[in-house]
Amino acid sequence: MKLFLSKLHYETKPNFLKRVLTGILSVCSIPYGAVTSVRNFLYDKNLLKTYDFGKDVKVIAVGNLTTGGVGKTPFTAELANRYIKNCRKVAILSRGYGGSLPNKEVNVVSDGRTINFSAKEAGDEPFWLAQNCPQAVVLTCSSRVKAAEKAIKDFNCDVLIADDAFQHRKLGRTINLVLVDSKNKFGNKHLLPAGPLRENFSGLKRATAIVVTNKSSQIEDALKYCDEIKNEFKKPVFLCKMTPDRAFDIQTNEPLYHGAAVVAFCAIGQPKEFFDFVTEDFYMNTAIEFPDHHSYTEDDVKMLIDTAKKNNINFLVTTEKDAVKIKDIFDKIQTDIKVFALKLKACADIEDILNAKE
Repeated sequence: MKLFLSKLHYETKPNFLKRVLTGILSVCSIPYGAVTSVRNFLYDKNLLKTYDFGKDVKVIAVGNLTTGGVGKTPFTAELANRYIKNCRKVAILSRGYGGSLPNKEVNVVSDGRTINFSAKEAGDEPFWLAQNCPQAVVLTCSSRVKAAEKAIKDFNCDVLIADDAFQHRKLGRTINLVLVDSKNKFGNKHLLPAGPLRENFSGLKRATAIVVTNKSSQIEDALKYCDEIKNEFKKPVFLCKMTPDRAFDIQTNEPLYHGAAVVAFCAIGQPKEFFDFVTEDFYMNTAIEFPDHHSYTEDDVKMLIDTAKKNNINFLVTTEKDAVKIKDIFDKIQTDIKVFALKLKACADIEDILNAKE
């Protein structure tokens, strides 16, 4: 159902039945929109409390207006590593979605030296961030405020980056960044559940800047879209290009040669974009989608291996976030099929983004 709704939300030319279904779901969007609007009104009028941590602590919220993947996680890593290089003490705050750890209290996924939990426990995104930002403190909690307090008190952090926190308004922030995908944009522009919008477009008034993420080799359309939303929303707009870095064996770290035949799979919000990346460097024999944040089982992994064997393929390719969730399972299975993770990097003018003025 999640996969179906995600495709419906971003369908560019829906047929009659899909348009009817969207119309029916729009009725359910009315109470959802009312709740989010009232909540935002209460925060705007200071009737709900926002926690501010003072001028000595920089708080950066990275989020989006829609459901689905827009590249928040690699962009967050780029931000964190930029501050780390400048000798700042950084904490990344995440809700820990998809992890098995209870998140009412704060979990220290990484203290900046040691990763304390597995991907299954912490969630794929916090675990990936801990791996790719080795000097950052990574905390998960349903309350970003609790996580922020712990980061400051226990780890003396002076830069807090809240991942997927644009709608988490209880946490005060210095910089408020909204990411939007250049291809999928805002989908059909309907609120949940009829569309992908988490709140109305009026929420963009809170943004310090909008970052358009481009996940294709062509940037002309993305640059044009930057101009469109800059004119529409009157906000500073920047382009962030997501590019494939390399595909590496999750067991040996060996690279996968260009043009290799592969079976690709993923469990992310926008799977087509990942598959497009795969086809840039490899021959993709088969593409398999799982629901976003899917928890893989041994049966899932065996199915992937069987699919590769049936097609005389020796290599599986997935995202880094998916790779961390299947590695332990794959290690237990005796097979000649190898799994590679496609590493992405975010290329953007971070300094200009952070210094943007509303």
